[in-house]
Amino acid sequence: MSEFKIPTETIELPSKGLLYPEGSELAKGTIEMKYMTAREEDILTNQSYIQNGTVLDKLMKSLIVSKINYDELLVGDKNAIMVAARILGYGKDYTFDYLGETHTVDLSILESKPLHSEIEKRKTNEFEFVLPHSGNRVTFRFLTHKDEQDINREMDGLKKINKDSSPELTTRLKYIITSVEGRSEKKDIRDFVDNYLLAKDSRALREYIKELQPDVDLSFFPSSGGDRVNIPIGISFFWPDI
Repeated sequence: MSEFKIPTETIELPSKGLLYPEGSELAKGTIEMKYMTAREEDILTNQSYIQNGTVLDKLMKSLIVSKINYDELLVGDKNAIMVAARILGYGKDYTFDYLGETHTVDLSILESKPLHSEIEKRKTNEFEFVLPHSGNRVTFRFLTHKDEQDINREMDGLKKINKDSSPELTTRLKYIITSVEGRSEKKDIRDFVDNYLLAKDSRALREYIKELQPDVDLSFFPSSGGDRVNIPIGISFFWPDI
């Protein structure tokens, strides 16, 4: 008896693989994904996965055919994989409500942001930035899936200590910044973020990171006119029948 075949697609990563270590499967700049089956629908309806917030990661891991290290995935590349997973599961048309109007976006025509020249020049996940107000020189990197998991665990721990605490911004910056004025010890970075990072410099750094970061362009023009806005990723993105 011949084996049953499942069709697959090659997905291009917004980073083009330039920011991954040499030898990583992700450095190829593409991954192979299969179409969603009934098994993946079981994942999407698993209440335990939904409640603990792992359902989408479980889904994408199941759909990825390439032998990648999922923890290495950069957040922007993961977003592209999420869009591909939706297309492979339920098609390219995504219908949602925005400001009281119903919109349908063709997900298959979404494009990656143009790759910044700084990424093509450096080809490594570490960049430099001089904070415009304090003049301090910092290096930073784009976050991976593992970083996001570590940040979530740290935030959960902080909330157990103080339920009213919500230092998400500073916690994320402590993972993003890799050195300050040449000092790369974690205690030095944490001390700098907590006590010396000016709000104006924090905003400038975050804007520069947003400019550089490879990602899929999840925006559209509302039919009512105006500037492009981000597509709302709601429950109907992977549960279109709800």
